[in-house]
Amino acid sequence: MNSVVVGHAFAAGNISRRDGFLLIWNSISRPAEKTREKPYIDVGPEDPGYLEITYAKSRGILNDENTSFRPDELLSVSDALLLLFRTRNIERLNEDGTTDFMELPNALDIPALASKYEISYDAEAASLTEGALLALMRDLDFKLASEEHEVSLYSEKFHGKGTAFGETFDMHALTAAHRSFPHNTLVRVRNVSNDKSVVVRINDRGPFVQGRNMDLSLASFTSIAERSLGKIQVTFERLGDVNLVKACRDIRLQRRIVRDVLLSPGIPHSFALGSTLDLTSDQSFVVRDIEYPDGVRLGTQTWLTDGEIFSFTPAIIGSYRFFMGTKTGRVREMRMEVTECQSV
Repeated sequence: MNSVVVGHAFAAGNISRRDGFLLIWNSISRPAEKTREKPYIDVGPEDPGYLEITYAKSRGILNDENTSFRPDELLSVSDALLLLFRTRNIERLNEDGTTDFMELPNALDIPALASKYEISYDAEAASLTEGALLALMRDLDFKLASEEHEVSLYSEKFHGKGTAFGETFDMHALTAAHRSFPHNTLVRVRNVSNDKSVVVRINDRGPFVQGRNMDLSLASFTSIAERSLGKIQVTFERLGDVNLVKACRDIRLQRRIVRDVLLSPGIPHSFALGSTLDLTSDQSFVVRDIEYPDGVRLGTQTWLTDGEIFSFTPAIIGSYRFFMGTKTGRVREMRMEVTECQSV
């Protein structure tokens, strides 16, 4: 990794604390919600960034011990680094190199984290320009996206039980548990051994095992690796909140052919042109027919037994109809809209 140097005291066009914070906040596509948090005395409801600043204060991203935010002062290099580490949910580093679970960094952690991500900075610099801040954000995000993590299979024994966010865990849904990523964050998880990837939604906390960074549901794990492996090395690409990211691949899935025959992960309502859809089930099923947007029907009559995978790559834009059947003769139609946009 290349080192980036930031911090030039009194450079022309230096960015304010308010503008710098909003630039960093908007880069993570995370919604700001109304909160009962006591606002800063110098940022009122009619001021730009009031909702985002107050919400970030309530989540510990901004210092909640101070009564004032000082929005028009220049953003210091140290404060910019701390905001970046906190908004990226980077955990604190202990002296032995381990992390503090779910603990956001504080000012004392900046040197260690900057060293880990090879960021050289001038601690005495009064502020930085908008261009320097953007360069710093791009550099850190690139390094985070290249960082390898160990992830494991979320045990099937938790199927049907509650998650930390009040949901019911469904092992067939494309979800994951992470120690610090916010609820409903979309993350692209890429298996470094085969380059397969899957987009998961964070709906639980964990795993609380040192050195392990995510638990994947059965559907998520088997989308990119064999079930028998149990744990793999991956990279993360944080995409943003599910409600703010415009995704080609709709996370709503059509899974049930009949009550006891469920597809994994399922047929999404929308899908990206050129992407490959992989389907499997723990029960036998048949792909009887696929109707293309131009009316052509492909009578595959493809039978899949336990664990076998049916792969389909749409070739044209439009609405596809899948006719999925069971060994008892039951058939269900499922529709998928294929669009030419960037898949997440």
